[in-house]
Amino acid sequence: MKGRQSSFVFIKLLVIQSVAALSVARDFDFFYFVQQWPASYCDTKRSCCYPTTGKPAEDFSIHGLWPNYDDGTYPSNCDSDNLFDQSEISDLTERLQKEWPTLACPSGDGYKFWQHEWDKHGTCSENVLNQHSYFQKALDLKSKANLLEALSRSGIRPNGKYYSLDSIKEAIQGALRVSPYIECNVDPSGNHQLYQVYLCVDSSATDFMECPVMPHGRRCGSKIEFPSFSDSDSIGEDYVEEL
Repeated sequence: MKGRQSSFVFIKLLVIQSVAALSVARDFDFFYFVQQWPASYCDTKRSCCYPTTGKPAEDFSIHGLWPNYDDGTYPSNCDSDNLFDQSEISDLTERLQKEWPTLACPSGDGYKFWQHEWDKHGTCSENVLNQHSYFQKALDLKSKANLLEALSRSGIRPNGKYYSLDSIKEAIQGALRVSPYIECNVDPSGNHQLYQVYLCVDSSATDFMECPVMPHGRRCGSKIEFPSFSDSDSIGEDYVEEL
């Protein structure tokens, strides 16, 4: 009798553990693909540090590819047994340093940033993407979006001038056929600047889509600055943590 009870308890525990594991690792619904404008990242009281590979190009850079649920929540740090391995992306390193550079202080080569993004966000997409394909997909999405060209075609250029928030959204939507979410920062003078562009991507990280739910980033005023990065040489010494 005791043996049967022990077996029953053991089986019950296995079922509970299996259900718990499934609830934690449930499939996500879509990605936020987030790009940031480097001049706006740097033009804060904290400033920034250029990577050890040199000052990045005047272009949007990747911040992250983040799995999300339709209800506005998101998974994070999903697999401590599948942490970042830089050898997995050795063939992508040169592109990553150009298109996914770190601006955190102190200066780095990018690996710490990419490690953070994979461990926190990428491991939650591992049922769909392995580490290499996660970073490859992000690079492909950046090329596909080509935000700077989309804005330039509408006469919106990084020249320190102010543009309406609506015109920026319309330029991106006209090029990609989906609605972006624009996040602003506030520079030391209190001006709103174009900081990050969120685009929603399907769960295979292949195609842009309309966002099931918009993020809760910092909102913009009706007129926002698009600062030049080619004239920016402001570098700080304070540590800035990558999100």
